[in-house]
Amino acid sequence: MITLCRATERRHVQRGNQDTWLTFFPQDGPGPLAVDFGFMTIFNEMRFPPNGGTAPYSHDEVEIITYVHKGALAQEDSSGSSGVIHAGEFQYMTTGRGVRHKERNASRNDWVHIFRIALHPSEVGLDCAHEQKRFTTAQRRNVLCAVASRDGRKESLRIHQNVLIYSSILDPGHHLFHELLLGRSAWLHVVYGEATLNEIVLTQGDGVGVTIEPSVSLTVQEKTEILLVDFGPAAN
Repeated sequence: MITLCRATERRHVQRGNQDTWLTFFPQDGPGPLAVDFGFMTIFNEMRFPPNGGTAPYSHDEVEIITYVHKGALAQEDSSGSSGVIHAGEFQYMTTGRGVRHKERNASRNDWVHIFRIALHPSEVGLDCAHEQKRFTTAQRRNVLCAVASRDGRKESLRIHQNVLIYSSILDPGHHLFHELLLGRSAWLHVVYGEATLNEIVLTQGDGVGVTIEPSVSLTVQEKTEILLVDFGPAAN
């Protein structure tokens, strides 16, 4: 089964100088995206102008993976933690109730462009934690490079939920195949470029869910970057 979400179908939210495109918006209640991807609560694309940022805000307990595609993002929280995520870096963060965060573009000249995935925690009471790693273009070229996983495979960020997150930068003409083990599903997002999956042409900002299928298989028409989230059954 294929669930398609075109870039233009995402919700676009402007708060001050921040632009956000939301693929999932669970506040609307149950919908087609919540059935098989219910413990992925957020898949957002965000842009901040030079010096732009957010006011302090808080999360419920959640696991967050942030990917900086372009620019640099500065973060700090009420626990005293702070740092900068640069282009090509992925950050894993667990948040607890009552911890407040704020973030801003670390550049005075360039926009920052990020992607953010949030997952329901697999258990209650996870300690607040941060981990950050760079994955080079060479590591991600024409392969599915694991950037986050429950077992920390291939030096990926270690998460608690039963999820694998991959990043890939694909050359024109490349064919990508990813097997889905029994009971698993996937969400694929096109960061930029153009690719065909099951005769569906996907372009920048498009997302597609794959369930009750043996694999994800796509062919690239031009240089393309994707993020792929492979889900197991939601943890109890």
